[in-house]
Amino acid sequence: MPHTSSSIDASALSTESFLTNEPCSRPYAARYPLIDTHTHFDESVFIADRAEQIVQTSAAGVRHLLLVGYLRRYFERMWATQAQINAFDYQSLSLSQDVAPLQAHVALGLHPVYIDQHSVEDLQVMQDSLARHEDIIAIGEIGLDTFTPQLKLPEVLAKQKQYFSAQLDMAVAHELPVLLHIRKAHADVLKILKQHRYDAHTLGGIAHSFSGGEQEAKAFVALGYKLGVTGQVTNPNAKKLRRALAAAVQQYGLSCLVIETDCPDMLPIMCQPTHSTEPHSSAPTRNTPANLPHVLATLSELFAVPLPELAAQLWHNSCTALNVSWSYPK
Repeated sequence: MPHTSSSIDASALSTESFLTNEPCSRPYAARYPLIDTHTHFDESVFIADRAEQIVQTSAAGVRHLLLVGYLRRYFERMWATQAQINAFDYQSLSLSQDVAPLQAHVALGLHPVYIDQHSVEDLQVMQDSLARHEDIIAIGEIGLDTFTPQLKLPEVLAKQKQYFSAQLDMAVAHELPVLLHIRKAHADVLKILKQHRYDAHTLGGIAHSFSGGEQEAKAFVALGYKLGVTGQVTNPNAKKLRRALAAAVQQYGLSCLVIETDCPDMLPIMCQPTHSTEPHSSAPTRNTPANLPHVLATLSELFAVPLPELAAQLWHNSCTALNVSWSYPK
């Protein structure tokens, strides 16, 4: 069972200790309000310490995060995690300074990598859930993936396309943005999106964990999608990704980007064990929402934009992509 706030050792959760206990942390002089547009914070890897991670995430400046769906059987787990986060009792902790509450939001989707596990019944469950839960914020993650030989099989790819289109239909019907998963399939996804009545200029949308090239980056932005940037960008060797982002920004400006952790995956390079400054084996191997400032800082360096200016821009971009009107905290 997840910890409750009453079971936390408050002395271990002070906002000062947040920046000193984590091996991958940097000493930021200020924390900026951020939106994590893509997480799997409901994953079982967070059960043992999710309460502690909620506090660390809040202390890092993250104000909103999305819990993103991929298999029907985990939908209920996402809502339970959302409830835990949104009802979290910060007042019961002896924090050394005020920490703004973290708000969680749910996106429902059937992920293309798990296409063999999806059924028509799962699509119906999604439809029913969208009718019952007015606070579902997006459809995702959905899309196409041909990364493995199995996923490239004609019948498998055909089913991926069928489920992708069906979920795009749901997004149109419920006027919700989509969170796109695309791996080794950018051309096919672009073709489907251009033919479909889904309009990202109106409904919003994010090309999650963007991994395409320069022309593909500009093509998705031209269609109205934001490019989701993860901890991958913190790796200096991610040259293709950095070139693609630079090309999109050069043509469309910083308004085309949003940031995400995709936790527990996409661990920033400064958080990885081989790059940790701590010479012990406890360096983290999972990503957490509290690591989102590393993505902000890297983009600030890459595009020579001051942190406060970039944080405000990314907040606005995220609200546009998600079709929400969250005020930027002063």
